[in-house]
Parts: sequence; structure tokens; C-alpha cells
Amino acid sequence: MSELQIVTTYAVFAAVILAIAFNILDLALAGLLGVSVLIVFGILTQGDIINVVKMSGSTFALLFGGMIVARTLTTSGIFEFLGALFLRKTRGRGKRFLLGLVILVAIPCMFLPNATTVLLLAPIIIRVAAVLKIDIIAPLVLTAIISNSAGLLTLVGDPATFLVGTSINMTFIEYFKRVSAGGLVSLLVLIPLLPLIMKDIWRIELTLPDDLKGETFKRPWLSVLSLGVLGIMVLLFLFGEFLPASIVPASASIIACSVALLIIYGAKVEPVANVLRDIDWKTIIFLACMFILVEAFTKTGALRGLSSHMSQWFGSNLVPLAFALIVGVEFASSLLANHALAAGLVKSTIAMPGLSLIHISEPTRLLSISYAVFCLKKKKT
Repeated sequence: MSELQIVTTYAVFAAVILAIAFNILDLALAGLLGVSVLIVFGILTQGDIINVVKMSGSTFALLFGGMIVARTLTTSGIFEFLGALFLRKTRGRGKRFLLGLVILVAIPCMFLPNATTVLLLAPIIIRVAAVLKIDIIAPLVLTAIISNSAGLLTLVGDPATFLVGTSINMTFIEYFKRVSAGGLVSLLVLIPLLPLIMKDIWRIELTLPDDLKGETFKRPWLSVLSLGVLGIMVLLFLFGEFLPASIVPASASIIACSVALLIIYGAKVEPVANVLRDIDWKTIIFLACMFILVEAFTKTGALRGLSSHMSQWFGSNLVPLAFALIVGVEFASSLLANHALAAGLVKSTIAMPGLSLIHISEPTRLLSISYAVFCLKKKKT
């Protein structure tokens, strides 16, 4: 790259981040404009786009499939049922509301995209909070925190986790054995903090209306089929790699979403077009643009230089390296989409031939590096 192209890349990258941070432009529009400028200046080529597809294609497949499966669950009325059940189980007590919120959000976020899951659960949480006369801001913030922590419990819980895990050929089972404990700790540590940081909600005790009725499934048969699809997807996550024709998580997600759409089409409860329309396309477009911008940023050599310097500073000392990664990426993730940031880390530590943060060949050492990346939590949901 020429000096002008390097400066242009830095300027465009910074402009996109600032436009999003200060809400000057819609995030998807800012990303598209940034990519367009880099194409016009000849910085991005067809080969660069192909590299992005190779690295992040499976991540987008997992995200898209999970969004479809989650969306089809709403048609069955499952979330309305869960909302009514959640309200009854609180018994009007704030502490039961907060503890129930942890369970309500954590379980689906283990296997479905956390952003989509939070959007689907938010109306339920708001309705229950209104009945208990709770201001909705604190519960929604807690929901975002829980979803991020729960996303660490499995390889497919968060696209960034999936991207890093698959880049070192980590399977679903291997992730569960090696890393899930860290995700569980990040989730459990929230529970003893709830009475302290949300003491006003914790102390609430109300009497629920006597005529409170439980919600029933609007379409029981559709609920069974939708949950069956989700169950099949989870089983494929767990055991797909052991089948004669190995099925990786991204493929399992696509298979599940295809079956889910077939059920919607066969049931004729709503057009398939409606399901596809409700997918969070803006987030997908934005993430794609950020992956492309990171690819351009990588071409400047900045990440390569940073990797070389960190290799000189830390050598094979993994503990200080892990803390440096945590601090540095925590700061960067407050400005960048964590998925794109993970892609940059992968490219700087693993994907560059002959270059890594530390020059060690043992695969267990690579897993230690990845563990530090998995423990970096997001600022946005």
C-alpha cells in the first residue's frame, strides 16, 4: 500500500468509528460509506473481500441461522408463555425477579445470538417489570450483561467467541471442556452482586392480582415443532462432528433455520417473507462492513507491527500477555464491534503466516491465548 492509501485507511477507519460513537450516522450507513471510500481509492480489492468471506462466512451463517430459529419461536407463542410463567414465579418479589431474569436470559443465549434473544425477551421483561412497578432501565442493562456472559458458555453463544474458537479448530465439545467454566464464572459472579447494585429492586415485595392467569400456547403443535428444531440444532452442535458426514456448528445452524422456515411455510401461519424481513439485517450489514474495514486496516501493517512488538515485550510469558490483551481489547471493544475486533485479533495472532503474538508451537499455548480473548466481554449487545 502507498503512503496515501495507508493514511486514507486510518482516516476512514477513524471517521467510521467517530460517526457511530457520536451518533452522526446510522451504523450500517457509516460502515457502507467507509467500505465504499476504500474501494474508490483502490485500497480494497476483490481478493480482500474473498479473504473476509473465508474468515467470517461461517460466523455469519451461524448468526443468520440462529436469528431465523429465534424468530420462528415467536410465532408459536413460546415467549408469551414464558413471560406469564416468569411473572407468576416472581410472586411479586424483586429478588425472585432478578434471579429469574438470570435464568430467563442465560439459557437461550447459550445457543442463540444474544442480540436477537435480548430483542425478543425485552418486551417480556418490560411487561413483568411494569406489573412489579420496577423502572425498566436497570433490568434491561442487567439483561445485556447476562446475555454477554451467557454467550461465553458455549462455542456458539456469541459470534466473536465462535470466530476465535473456529480459527484454532476448537470443537463444541472441546470448548465446553476447556473454556465454558470461565463463562460460568462470569455469569455466577453477577448473582451475589445483585442485592448490592440493585438493592431497591431486590427488596420489592408486592401482592400479585388474584385473577392473574397463566398464558397458554397459542399454537401448541407449532410450539412443539419449533422447540424440536431448536433441540435438533443443539444436538448437532454437540454431536454433529461425530457423524459420518461431519456437520459443523455453522452448517447445523443453516440446517435448523431451513427446517424452521419449512415448518412456517407448511403451517401457513405467516409468509416466509415476514420471517426473513424481521431478521436484523442492519446488524449483519454493519458487521460485514466492520470485517471488511478490519481487513483493510490489517493491510496497513499496523497489526503486524503490534504483534511483533508484543512478541518482543512479552516473549513466552502468557500471564502478562493475557492481562495486556484484556486491557487493550476491553478499551478497543468499547469503540469497535467485538466481532470485527475478534477478526483483527485472529488475523494478528493466528492467521498471519509465520507471525504470532508469541513464537510457541504447542496447541495448548494457543488455547491459552484464545482463553484471554474469550474472557473479553462486549460493551454493546
